[in-house]
Amino acid sequence: MRYLFFSSLVVGLLLTSVASADDAKDEAIKKERKKIEGKWQIVELVIQGNKSKDEDAAKFTVVNDDKGAWTLWSDDRKVAMGTSTFDPTTKPKTIDFTPSEGDAKGKQFFGIYQLGKNARKLCFAPSGKVRPTEFSSTAENQHIFVTLKRIKSK
Repeated sequence: MRYLFFSSLVVGLLLTSVASADDAKDEAIKKERKKIEGKWQIVELVIQGNKSKDEDAAKFTVVNDDKGAWTLWSDDRKVAMGTSTFDPTTKPKTIDFTPSEGDAKGKQFFGIYQLGKNARKLCFAPSGKVRPTEFSSTAENQHIFVTLKRIKSK
């Protein structure tokens, strides 16, 4: 009987700890989504080790909402849109996104990110490849590295 009581107590404490950890993670995700919400301009774009010209990169903007949806624009033309999920509790922080429109529709991409108040970095692998562990883009790793800055609303 004593064993059953202690076993129940331990299981109850473990379940409470797991629920608390899930709640803390959910809260961290909500806060991060709020920080990422808005319009961002690409200031640096490196694809498989090839750096785009700054003026070409600057043609692209990304608009994020606080629910995980994003839209990629080139000048005033929508290029792609989709959804993202991320985990700000990992080191490095991870992001997964799936385009719902555009050339990569339905594919899933795994990446990492850093987020500051008005700047962010994103590095992701082509669909079907392993998530990057560092912010680099080379011909060998085939990653795409993006630096963005927040466009302040007027």
